[in-house]
Amino acid sequence: MLTVSTINVNGLRAAAKKGYLSWLETSSADVVCLQEVRAEPDELPSDVHSPTGWHGVYAPSSLKGRAGVGIMSRVEPSSVRVGFGTAEFESSGRYVEIELPNVVVGSLYLPSGDVGTEKQDEKDRFMAAFLPYLVSLREKAAVSGREVLVCGDWNIAHQQADLKNWRTNQKESGFLPYEREWMTSVFASGYNDVVRALHPDVTGPYSWWSYRGKAFDNDSGWRIDYHVATDGLAARASSAVVERAATYAERWSDHAPVTVVYSD
Repeated sequence: MLTVSTINVNGLRAAAKKGYLSWLETSSADVVCLQEVRAEPDELPSDVHSPTGWHGVYAPSSLKGRAGVGIMSRVEPSSVRVGFGTAEFESSGRYVEIELPNVVVGSLYLPSGDVGTEKQDEKDRFMAAFLPYLVSLREKAAVSGREVLVCGDWNIAHQQADLKNWRTNQKESGFLPYEREWMTSVFASGYNDVVRALHPDVTGPYSWWSYRGKAFDNDSGWRIDYHVATDGLAARASSAVVERAATYAERWSDHAPVTVVYSD
């Protein structure tokens, strides 16, 4: 059995002070994918970088205080890869992956975008480069008998059921028609939306809520944190839960952990 969580921590050092470490201590996860770490590895206290019983790998951004991804695993990885072979994004803190005995796990923080700005252009370039990499990753992993799981903040709500206020967000980054089509292309390339497959007929379950207004209290959220898995691993998924905080005050990020159990 393999249990994997993914969480955009919104600053790992801040999250550690607010409750991340307490959550990790009680987590049953074997692997935890982190996004928006926002710190160099040597800036993290040892109990945050690699808590007892965990192996931590990190890919910081060259822009200080921005982005950054990491993966915590209870088993030491056999290899680590930072980036996906596209020069523009090699040091952007957007992607890191590890090899475990039967699975390659990636932690992704896809750019958020902003319509009509360079941020959206960057997101578009990332998407154009990342999909071919996903295809090649799946093909190479299959040769060695491994499955692939790419977890993280994809910053796109794929379907209307993936965000509360979809009608008013159709011209906003994260729910643009071509972004949604791109996600469809990902899921047509040999990958699966694990959480949606286990929750086919519901709205959500949302994983991000704005800090503004009453978004969290009203459950006015977005489902943008995905487990994207190859067929063999996706077929083993037995449960998927968004670990939503009980109250606004108990949140340690504007995202919540998304945890999936992959049974034998």
